Amino acid sequence: AIIGGGINGCGIARDAAGRGASVFLCEQGDLASATSSASTKLIHGGLRYLEYYEFRLVREALKEREVLWRMAPHIIRPLRFVLPHLAGLRPAWFLRLGLFLYDHLGGRERLPGTRTLDLRTDEAGQPLKPGLKRAFEYSDCWVEDARLVVLNAQDAARLGATIRTRTRCVEAARRDGLWQVTVEDVRTGVRSTIRAKVLVNAAGPWVAEVLEQCLRTEVGHRIRLVQGSHIVVPRLFAHERCYIFQNADGRIVFAIPYERDFTLIGTTDQDYQGDPAGVHATEAEITYLCAAAGEYFATPIRPEDVVWSYSGVRPLFDDGASAAQAATRDYVLALDAPEGGAPLLSVFGGKITTYRKLAEAA
Repeated sequence: AIIGGGINGCGIARDAAGRGASVFLCEQGDLASATSSASTKLIHGGLRYLEYYEFRLVREALKEREVLWRMAPHIIRPLRFVLPHLAGLRPAWFLRLGLFLYDHLGGRERLPGTRTLDLRTDEAGQPLKPGLKRAFEYSDCWVEDARLVVLNAQDAARLGATIRTRTRCVEAARRDGLWQVTVEDVRTGVRSTIRAKVLVNAAGPWVAEVLEQCLRTEVGHRIRLVQGSHIVVPRLFAHERCYIFQNADGRIVFAIPYERDFTLIGTTDQDYQGDPAGVHATEAEITYLCAAAGEYFATPIRPEDVVWSYSGVRPLFDDGASAAQAATRDYVLALDAPEGGAPLLSVFGGKITTYRKLAEAA
C-alpha cells in the first residue's frame, strides 16, 4: 500500500507492480497535484549540485536523463542551456571544470556536449545586455512533469495496481503482522480498509503529517520544507535555447521557452512553514525572479509583466544546511521494520529525474 500519488509514489507503484506485487495507491487529491507538477520541468543532472559535492546524485541523474528520454520521447526532449559568464561571480575556469564533469560523469551518449559561445556574434547574445561577451552551452532535457506522473500511474494500473485518487489515508496500524490501512473517499466520505504486507509513505511534503497523524508515530528523520516558485512572462527571446543565470547570492535562475508564446523563469529557494496546499508565489519571490533575470536581459522584467506564477513545496531531507538552496536534493529511504511487525518505508526528498532509481531502491 502506497500513500501519495506524486512521481515517487506512482514510480514505486509501477516498479512494484512490474515485479509482480499486489499494489494499492491512494492520493488525497489528483495525481501530481502538488510538488510533482510545480517543478522547473527539467530532466537534468543538477549542475549546481556539484558545488555541494553531491557527486553520487549528479552522476545518477545524468545517467537517468537519456534513459528517461528513450522511455518517453513524446513528453521529454533535449534542451540546450546557455550559461553566461559574469565577472565577479564564479570564474570561467570553475564553470569549465564543472561542465567538464557534467559532460563525463554520467556516460552521456546521445546529448551533445559543452561548447563555448561568443555572445557578441551568437544569436543567444541578442536578448542579453551588451556587456556580456562569453557563455558556455550544455545539454539537459525538458519534461511535461505532471504527465510523466500520470503515465507511470497508468502503466502501474496496466500491470495490475489499484490507483485511487481523491482518497486520503485516515489511519494505518500494524495488526497481526500486516498493515491495516483505512482510507476515505474525500468526495463521498465513504471509508474502506486495505490490508497490506508493506506500507510506503510517499506523501511528499505531507510525509511527516502522515507519520504523526495517520500512523501515530514519531518522525525519525528531520524534514525541511523548501518553497520553490516560478513566474511566466511574455516571450523574451525568439530562439529555442534556454538560459541559466548566476546570481550574486549564489543561487541560479533558469529562463526557458514555455508554451510557444512565453518564458518560464525560476526557481526560488526559501524555507516554508504551514500547509503545503496553501503555497503560492509571494510578492517578494516574484520581485526577486524579475530582478535576477533582469540582471542579464536587455529588456527590463517587471512584476506587472507576470501573466502566471506557480509554486511548490519540496520535502527535502534536513541535512542541517544553513541555506535552503544548499539543502541536499538527494533522497533518503527510511525503513521501520520491527521484528514480527509489518515494514514501513518513508520517502524523504527526491527529484523527478531520479524517480525511477528511487523506486527501484524502494
